[in-house]
Amino acid sequence: MPDERGASETAGSSESAEATEARDALPPRVTMPLLTLITQQSMDEDYLHVAERRGRGQLPSSRSRPHRTAAVVVAAFGILVTTAAVQTAQDADVDRAGRATLVERINDRRATVSDLQDRIVELREQNELATANVARLTETAVEAQSRLRRLQVNTGYLAVQGEGVRITLENPAVGDNLIRDIDLQKAANALWLAGAEAVAVNGQRLTALSAIRNSGVVVNVNSMPIAPPYVVTAIGDSRSLLARFQESASGSALINVAQALGFGYTQETLTSVRLPAARRRTLLSAEPLTADEPRAENEEGPR
Repeated sequence: MPDERGASETAGSSESAEATEARDALPPRVTMPLLTLITQQSMDEDYLHVAERRGRGQLPSSRSRPHRTAAVVVAAFGILVTTAAVQTAQDADVDRAGRATLVERINDRRATVSDLQDRIVELREQNELATANVARLTETAVEAQSRLRRLQVNTGYLAVQGEGVRITLENPAVGDNLIRDIDLQKAANALWLAGAEAVAVNGQRLTALSAIRNSGVVVNVNSMPIAPPYVVTAIGDSRSLLARFQESASGSALINVAQALGFGYTQETLTSVRLPAARRRTLLSAEPLTADEPRAENEEGPR
């Protein structure tokens, strides 16, 4: 057994020696590790390429290249610094201009607000003055409306209703003694003097422009013919109106004529009576009545 182990060790040693000699006989490119071979060949080729370019004068010398690179870096850095400074200065100018514009706008707006506030105060004062004027004008309008209503009632251009009296005159059954315009004038004038507020004859409202006139045997009131019986209606205080009517000269004269000529005459008080508004007429001319001129209540013509 020992002899066989030694024989095998001897045989293995001889084979290892032969393999080593065969490997040493190969070129280094074959036996070198692949990564080492790639790195070495790459570096060798780069050195060779640079050497060839330097030999042809295409590359600068190793002494001048660092100085030029440093100069380029310094120049680039200077350009960057200058650009940053210019940009900063421009931004500062823009900021100052923007701030000034904002301040100016704020001042303008404050001035506008101040003007508007002054205008508000002025308008409030005008509004208070206008309100006072409106109140005063409203009061004046109410007074004018009330005065107009009184004038309309007095002049007959407004329909009225209230307590009053009624006087009825009728022609006699026989004879030629007919009721004439002067008789109706006496009745109307006596009622006005007794305190009547409104008077109408056969529904015709009497006004300052009214006329009671005969046209032949026909009596016209406000240029409208009326027929007997003649009803004279007045609105006023029914407790005193008839008494004062009878006490007046025209009223007593009318009663005496009615008794003498046989006119039908009746009088009565009314708790409620309505008189229509007078028909509007255009006043063409007017003259003031003097104290020397006779009034209508005294006008009496021949029978």
